[in-house]
Amino acid sequence: MTYDDIVSTLGQDADNLLLHESKTFRKEQLHLPGPDFVDRIFAQTNRSPQVLRNLQQLFDHGRLGGTGFISILPIDQGIEHTAGASFAPNPIYFDPENILKLAIEGGCNGVATTFGNLAMMSRKYAHKIPFIVKINHNELLTYPSKYNQIMFGSVDEAWNLGAAAVGATIYFGSEESSRQIIEVAEAFERAHQLGMATILWCYTRNSAFKKDGTDYHVAADLTGQANHLGVTIQADIIKQKLPETNGGFTAVNFSKSDKRMYTELSTDNPIDLCRYQVANCYMGRAGLINSGGESQGESDLQQSLRTAVINKRAGGTGLIMGRRAFQREFTEGVELLHAVQDVYLAKEITVA
Repeated sequence: MTYDDIVSTLGQDADNLLLHESKTFRKEQLHLPGPDFVDRIFAQTNRSPQVLRNLQQLFDHGRLGGTGFISILPIDQGIEHTAGASFAPNPIYFDPENILKLAIEGGCNGVATTFGNLAMMSRKYAHKIPFIVKINHNELLTYPSKYNQIMFGSVDEAWNLGAAAVGATIYFGSEESSRQIIEVAEAFERAHQLGMATILWCYTRNSAFKKDGTDYHVAADLTGQANHLGVTIQADIIKQKLPETNGGFTAVNFSKSDKRMYTELSTDNPIDLCRYQVANCYMGRAGLINSGGESQGESDLQQSLRTAVINKRAGGTGLIMGRRAFQREFTEGVELLHAVQDVYLAKEITVA
């Protein structure tokens, strides 16, 4: 997809996204993605040579290899949303080999999925694409439904099946968040000991975060703080939903905030909202990847390109997109992944 194609697909959002100049956190203050990102950022940290090797492998793989940006295919919805609901639109993905084939044909840097999926195909594919084992999940077979991330296996087993990285989710703000923080922090420590990189899904979850018709689960201040907690437990890469609003702390009237968070450090522009997330990832020292979101049919391409442009121009590191790719025909899923990657390959699209 050419730059002109991207502009055309963005439609009326194009000027607002492509011409915006951010005046909150200056781009010179950020640690931006680039071919030397692992050397420039992680080589000076406490990460071992084995972690650096696996991070570099992740950054060097696929169509975005060598750019400093990453495109990850995540498919853990078989547990998180039930396999039937997730794979009914395209039943080939009940077979985990097709998940790996989609990630490879889609030119992804890595594939993030379950212990079972990756273990089943380990010897055939672990050397062909970086494995990211999602080590905890929220299962939906309990009645009444509850939302609680629990461990589905050990970090050592992730290493045994050939993983380059492990991924985990924390529901910040939930009743179980304290336990999840402790569990994931310990798991990430073990992963680093074994030489694997770490990726954290930093989600907020609390019924009180929805107020007066606004969903503050996707507020820049709440998600930004979740990111800051994530990098504190040494996540190398942060996965976060794209912010859609702001002012969650003041609307819900909890925690602590400063009025400058909503004036000097952010605006209503989606790029500035996302930049606040990047800033909370140690000014980009830990890469921010935003999620593609659920599939909504014909608008998926436009919405995916919009998210990629916002992430890239904010100073983010890439996109992690699953349902929009695997809940359609295989070739269409590959094309969608490539289109998103083309945003990061487009030299005309720069940091705001």
